[in-house]
Amino acid sequence: MGSGAPRRLDLDIERRADPDAPFPLLPLQQGYFVGQQDAWELSYRSAHHYVDIGLEDIDSEEIAEALQDALERLAEHQSVLRARILPDGRQRILPLDDPDAMPRLLVADLSTAGEEEIATTLAAIRQEMSTEGPDPAVGCGLGMRLTLLPGQRARLHSSTSLLIIDGWSSGVFYRDLFALVSDYNAVLAPLEVDFGDYVTSLRDLPDTEQWRQDRDWWWERLDAFPLPPALPLVADPADVRPTLMGTRQAVLDAERWAALRAHCAEHGVTPSAAMFAVFSAAVARACGHRRFLLNTLQLNRLPLHPDVPRLVGAFSSTMLMPVELPQNPVFADLAVSAQQSMGDALAHHLITGVEVSRELGRRRGTRRPVAPVVFQSTLGVDAALGSEVPYEAGPLGRIDLLSHHQQLRTPQVALEVRLFELRGELVVVFSLVEELFTAEDVDRMFQDVLTTVESLVDKEGWSAPVELPAELDARQADFEAMGGRLSVPSTRQTPGEEPGAPRDDLELAIAADWTELLGYEVNDRAADFFTSGGDSLLAVRMLGALARKGVGKVTPRRFLERPTVAGLAAAVREAGAPKAG
Repeated sequence: MGSGAPRRLDLDIERRADPDAPFPLLPLQQGYFVGQQDAWELSYRSAHHYVDIGLEDIDSEEIAEALQDALERLAEHQSVLRARILPDGRQRILPLDDPDAMPRLLVADLSTAGEEEIATTLAAIRQEMSTEGPDPAVGCGLGMRLTLLPGQRARLHSSTSLLIIDGWSSGVFYRDLFALVSDYNAVLAPLEVDFGDYVTSLRDLPDTEQWRQDRDWWWERLDAFPLPPALPLVADPADVRPTLMGTRQAVLDAERWAALRAHCAEHGVTPSAAMFAVFSAAVARACGHRRFLLNTLQLNRLPLHPDVPRLVGAFSSTMLMPVELPQNPVFADLAVSAQQSMGDALAHHLITGVEVSRELGRRRGTRRPVAPVVFQSTLGVDAALGSEVPYEAGPLGRIDLLSHHQQLRTPQVALEVRLFELRGELVVVFSLVEELFTAEDVDRMFQDVLTTVESLVDKEGWSAPVELPAELDARQADFEAMGGRLSVPSTRQTPGEEPGAPRDDLELAIAADWTELLGYEVNDRAADFFTSGGDSLLAVRMLGALARKGVGKVTPRRFLERPTVAGLAAAVREAGAPKAG
């Protein structure tokens, strides 16, 4: 998705006085970091993206050394590749002379192996790198391996933490990496600022009039936001513990994709807006109603410096998108409406979707994910970057992007559609928590998306009526019969606390800690941490501080069940109680 219309901000980027000093996490980074603490429904130990691609006609003598050299030079150039996340939820860049600063390439030589051994080894590597992703809280946020295969072939495996690399950055990363691999003497254009400078400069963003206007725009609309789509579930999201997201993937060839893009231009809509309309209609048919809340992923790089587009970093943010589809539209009208809605929201992108979600959760009195169905499009990124990944890269030989395998793990996401381009083709991917849905429902919805996409290759598809449900909103009885609903409202009752002053030393100590952390006196044992101004990152910091002081160790997920002074005190006592038997 786009980054909003460029506008002049009353904000300047400044170089940090101490490049080794910690700096904050951006809002979406915070969400990923907290998710890795098992704080949310649908959480994972690492939020990351894994992909492996084919290489042909490699130089088997030079390839490993060239890749390692390129990784080190790129980590020197793009400092965020040396980033580490601290326990208090800040990040810092390791200096170049730190022995752990540089990413390390692992090589498996299967150049003389048989087909069975190759298949088994590749499956094991994919399983390991998909489920045990890199975590910059404990080591390098980039994992890269090379598997040498018979016939001068290889596969390049890469696993990147979403805490340090977003979709745009992935394009920058591979272009820079392959340029350095191709030529030992290649020198990338120097960067005057880095990701840490960008993030640190954003501390002054809330002081700008533009930020306040964007906040007011979102806050005025929040109470009218619908609930997420009532997709049929077979399990409550609170009860599942996924390790991998399931995948459905299909490709629209270059010729048909070019024809579809031409129709988009004729109707004055971007391909991303058209695909958002496609997905919205498929979601409506799957859930049986036309009004719901979706989440979208945005690139959202503020134009603070000319080098910002060339930086690797986790710049992305989310954006909540209320959807209300008419009952009998033609597709062109849906696409134009999606374009308008997305444009309105993107014009107010200084407030991120994470911040909007926190406020919406406070108003609805929930700590559950408020928008777990996600639309992500990076269509047009290659054009914006000015180039695509090269077809050849020196010792790497020919790069076969069409021969790729990938996995995604994103916290708080039940279902996500991703759309991107490879070698001129459109790739459509569903990533989902398989435990929540029946395979038949997912397959039906995925095929629905593909059928609509195929229909838009022809001009007539844009004027065709779109069949949508008669119901505007889901009926309560519908999703109660499904065994749960994505996000709020929750059918589970949170135990209430009797209000009043803290009753013992433990409750007094917790109230004192909250007073210091939240900036005002907390003297009610029933005070809710989140409605009192706390957020998930502050909660993780607070729980970590309690553990370090020896007061007691409580998991974030346990705290979310009763986020009050009295509730936390009870959880501390339970955690410290001797096990029965």
